[in-house]
Amino acid sequence: MAITAQMVKELRESTGAGMMDVKKALTETDGDMDAAVDWLRTKGLAKAAKKADRVAAEGLVGVAVTDGRGVAVEINSETDFVAKNVDFQSLVREVTKVALQTGESVEVVRASDLNGKTVEEVIGEAIARIGENMTLRRMHILEGDTVVSYVHNAATEGMGKIGVLVALNGPADKAQAIGRQFAMHIAATSPLSLSEATLDPAVVERELAVQTQKALEENAASPKPKPENVIQNNIIPGRMKRFFSENTLLGQQFVVNPDVTVAQAAADAGVEITGFARVAVGEGIEKKTEDFAAEVAKMAQG
Repeated sequence: MAITAQMVKELRESTGAGMMDVKKALTETDGDMDAAVDWLRTKGLAKAAKKADRVAAEGLVGVAVTDGRGVAVEINSETDFVAKNVDFQSLVREVTKVALQTGESVEVVRASDLNGKTVEEVIGEAIARIGENMTLRRMHILEGDTVVSYVHNAATEGMGKIGVLVALNGPADKAQAIGRQFAMHIAATSPLSLSEATLDPAVVERELAVQTQKALEENAASPKPKPENVIQNNIIPGRMKRFFSENTLLGQQFVVNPDVTVAQAAADAGVEITGFARVAVGEGIEKKTEDFAAEVAKMAQG
């Protein structure tokens, strides 16, 4: 596969690795971006890179909660200007309300009634009125004894660039009090899962392969190599333990009090976190970019 300048630029931005290292990684992996990230990590040349670091889209995430049920809805637009549009914000608010009441899936919400028309029809009218393409892209529903919401980078009440829901069991007053702190923590740290048990096995397998290869290569290059049983029984398990603690909500150090984990903070507060959802605008969407000079030239041409 031909390695393009755009691929090199994208991989450099997502990993922080040097130009020559990035080119070599892409060459060694035949242009596979994820494999190239892993190759760089085994060489100690890059940190773990998330796909969200390489994507962009505009729009808003709306959140709403009632009676132990919460919903987070993402509606995308072409530009950030639309996110500041009162008409668009009203659309997000109304669709979020519909999703909270009737939502089972995006398809169900699109077909649901909103002021005598389907949500899909209302979005279509907004497209014609505002002049930009818009998409009801995804939604997350969360239920529990208590569900707490938080919006980061809020454009207005109940919507912004990142929406978080946290479900908790335990006394409602205690859950509400600390639930917002947990939601803010999730917005900041973006955990991959609630716990090690709920982490995607494919993610665990991939990380284990990276850490195993990295440990073996580092040991082979060391002037005083360790016995293989030490690598397999101590070093690799230790690195995986760190990975779990950094990437699972319950295992992370609580940002409000780094002396305890989130799991311990919940236990100290007399509550249990049973689930969460974090929705960031544009997550997972590849956005086409143009050279700035070319973009200006195109605009000048009308």
